[in-house]
Amino acid sequence: MGKLLAVIFTTTIIAQTSFAEVIKVPVGAQASDQKHRQMPRNGQRRADVETQFGAPEAINDAVGEPPISSWQYRDYIVYFEYDRVLHSVLKHTAQNLDNTAE
Repeated sequence: MGKLLAVIFTTTIIAQTSFAEVIKVPVGAQASDQKHRQMPRNGQRRADVETQFGAPEAINDAVGEPPISSWQYRDYIVYFEYDRVLHSVLKHTAQNLDNTAE
């Protein structure tokens, strides 16, 4: 009887964990509504970014070597290496997946 309960319990656990939903979103479809958003360009100076885009909401101090710092704006983050833009990245915004086309 003990072996039967162990088999039933193990089978139940395996069955529950094997039914996971996988959602794939093509990279090109991610943030498609933000595609034309103007963000700082690679190589821009820190002062030029502030002049063009305004003061950031938050500033993260530099870490590592070379020193990498970041400025956080509402919709994106700007990463700096020394005084130059290294990269600008859109922040993730959750979307209601029920309304998306398949």
